[in-house]
Amino acid sequence: MKLHNTRDGKILAMCDASALNRVLKEGEVIIDTKTYADFYKGRLMNVESLDSVAISDINSANIVGEESINAAIERYIIGKNNVKKVRGVPYAHAYRIPSR
Repeated sequence: MKLHNTRDGKILAMCDASALNRVLKEGEVIIDTKTYADFYKGRLMNVESLDSVAISDINSANIVGEESINAAIERYIIGKNNVKKVRGVPYAHAYRIPSR
């Protein structure tokens, strides 16, 4: 897991260790955790550690892998119906659009 601080808020990047350093292609969908490994690599955590992250501070999330997806669903970061798969590996992207 890695949190990226941007001027527009925090980006949560989560990837199962087993899905890291892979390029998954299916049709036009490409999930590249090899080229963008630095985006995902942060602290190696168990799923309970995600409880320490302030969900309300996250403006977007990129999540790859079964364990990471399940943890994000359990903590209401993403909805179950927003999960897609590429080569059998689940992934999801979530965005919060702040009201102005």
